[in-house]
Amino acid sequence: MKKISDATIDWFFKALELLIVLCMLAMVVMVFGNVVLRYVFNTGITISDEMSRYCFIWLTYIGAMLAMREKGHLGVDTLVKHLGLMGKKICLLLSETIMLGCNVLFFIGTFKMHDLQVTNISPVVGMSMIWVYGIGYIVAVVMGIMNVNVIYRLLTGQLSEAELVQVIETEGLADAQKQLHGAKP
Repeated sequence: MKKISDATIDWFFKALELLIVLCMLAMVVMVFGNVVLRYVFNTGITISDEMSRYCFIWLTYIGAMLAMREKGHLGVDTLVKHLGLMGKKICLLLSETIMLGCNVLFFIGTFKMHDLQVTNISPVVGMSMIWVYGIGYIVAVVMGIMNVNVIYRLLTGQLSEAELVQVIETEGLADAQKQLHGAKP
């Protein structure tokens, strides 16, 4: 099996970023347009309420995938950063394994709801709801692959000690900690 190139992976996530922008743009246009129509012409576009809600669902799930790739999810490293090398490895393995388990459950849940969502038709747009909630398949697989990649790199010794702590510290937090310990930022 040939390894997927970094450029292909980067292209995939750039496409997801574009999709987020398109969802956000569609939401702004639909909601703002509907507000203007309601106040100025005393009418509205019924489909815009439903479609903007669906765009928001997709935007949220796609954003979660991007945040996971960029290590932007919230995390607490208070304990982990004080552990030794083996402790950091164990914590990372546990963390990634639990997240992988959650992604497996998310995939199974989406699969179990598939038949219901296929036959569930949205009231205004008239489309199958699997087009809305089917994003669960994509999210579970993509995030699961990211979990497996980290576990593989951990078990094969490809992670540096700095990468064992998966929380990225924000600039403001680092300055606050320096001030707390008496150093100037």
